[in-house]
Amino acid sequence: MNWRNSIETKDKFFAALVYFLPLIYVLPFGQFILQKLPFLVIIYLPLKPIIDFYYGFPFAGLIIFFVLFLAVVRNQNISYFIRFNTMQSILIDIFLVLCGLVMSFFLNGLGANLLTETLYNVLFLGTLAACFYGMIQSALGRYAEIPTISEAVKAQIPY
Repeated sequence: MNWRNSIETKDKFFAALVYFLPLIYVLPFGQFILQKLPFLVIIYLPLKPIIDFYYGFPFAGLIIFFVLFLAVVRNQNISYFIRFNTMQSILIDIFLVLCGLVMSFFLNGLGANLLTETLYNVLFLGTLAACFYGMIQSALGRYAEIPTISEAVKAQIPY
């Protein structure tokens, strides 16, 4: 799907903006790789005030989720392009929440072993790649086709 001419600049901006939600949520999964590769912290420096608010305000993530889902994704007055990218970022976030729950259940008490570190690094780098891919594609006015996630989004959002 690529309707470049019909996507306005403001739509491109807002569609790219929603990918900051999973980018912020994945930060704790990057604890191991950020210790080994501290230059990656540069990615998060501009987001410091938002990160402080997100992790400092109780239930900020849940509130943001419901606002985006109810006010953006389910709002037919907002362009499909923004709703598609918003739902895609929400699904990435839900995937991270589920991975965090599963890993905390199964890896509880194991500490920082090689398996834990590898899983955290894969989640962190995969989410970074997906978010930056989504941001770049949105800025270009294209739909970011992320396997499985995009199909789920198309099934959830009526055109």
